[in-house]
Amino acid sequence: MADDPGIRLRDIAAAVGITERSAHKILSELVEEGYVLRERHGRRNRYKVKAELPLRHPLVQEREVGDLLEVLLRPERPGRDGRRAKSGVAAQAMVS
Repeated sequence: MADDPGIRLRDIAAAVGITERSAHKILSELVEEGYVLRERHGRRNRYKVKAELPLRHPLVQEREVGDLLEVLLRPERPGRDGRRAKSGVAAQAMVS
């Protein structure tokens, strides 16, 4: 969503392996809490992630949403063994 503001809920759901209904519930909570802005464009919605807000978990509240997005949106890079390492591994370490 941060990378594609016009993404459809069904595409979000498919990308993370959850139902469209679950994706809608999660997104609605994020909108309600102010982490995501939803704007109607005709029949579609566009989303904007509020990157300057703090992460919600007490252990990482000093970090901003944008810090996590920076790690998640970083292109894949070769790992130590020469295979492509996904940046999500680094993001998981950041919130753990």
